[in-house]
Amino acid sequence: MLKQNVLRNKKDFSAIYNKGKSFGGKYVVLFFRRNGLPYNRLGFLASKKVGNSVLRNRSRRLMKESYRVLEPKIGTGYDLIFIARNTINGVKCAEVLKCIEFLTSRAGILKK
Repeated sequence: MLKQNVLRNKKDFSAIYNKGKSFGGKYVVLFFRRNGLPYNRLGFLASKKVGNSVLRNRSRRLMKESYRVLEPKIGTGYDLIFIARNTINGVKCAEVLKCIEFLTSRAGILKK
């Protein structure tokens, strides 16, 4: 993931939360919004409700790997925020991949 592809500014996060759309899955919540750029910008979050730092980092790694696998199928020009739910603990990567694939297809950003 390149530096330009990472969401960092609070105003970007606020704009996505306030003006974007969201879909919830069993393990992940997806917030997204068009950004008008030729690439996607990403944010992967896990709150303290998910668990200690080891569990939070694992959940972020699972989401990043799932996105990496799906990246060729996902359309460009979006800001995406993936937020881990506390149900993600102890889950295999394949299940998180299915969840993220379901959310992106439901959002209409997954290419057919």
